[in-house]
Amino acid sequence: MKHFNHRLILKATSFSAKKHIKQRRKDEFSTPYINHPVSVALVIADIGGVDDTEVLAAALLHDTLEGTETTPEELENEFGKKVCQYVLEVSDDMNLSKEERKVKQIEHARHLSEGAVLIKLGDKISNVKDVINNPPDDWSLNKRIEYLVWAEKVIDNCPKVNDDLENRFKELVKKGYEVLV
Repeated sequence: MKHFNHRLILKATSFSAKKHIKQRRKDEFSTPYINHPVSVALVIADIGGVDDTEVLAAALLHDTLEGTETTPEELENEFGKKVCQYVLEVSDDMNLSKEERKVKQIEHARHLSEGAVLIKLGDKISNVKDVINNPPDDWSLNKRIEYLVWAEKVIDNCPKVNDDLENRFKELVKKGYEVLV
């Protein structure tokens, strides 16, 4: 068993909090953005039983390349090649349109490493919870349902790596359809 590196987790949390400091979620409460990456790491640890420090650190950092001025070089220097690779795997190319990014995420899902799949599952679980319970202010019911359909396509294309996370995702999507339709 690998040694659990608390320092790496704390460093990733601090780094992510600093990078996302001015960002807010688009929900009714303008929730601080850092709550989302922390939620993703908690989901994969609590539900998925993940205790791989590098995967958990990457979960905390998973949106830094997309949503902040962070570079891959900076991530690799601070957290190592493996953490950086996980973050790169789950990051969209922000030079593409939103529609192109959504299609690419579905296509790319089947090629993800096990660690990246765990992060993707945690991210989609966290986002689906928000879409059901605390959606962005400007999202119509239809847009919320479209998100569930798209998230299912992404997760369906991922390699199967963690039954507990996959089952939780399916349960949440089912609940979402029941609540929203």
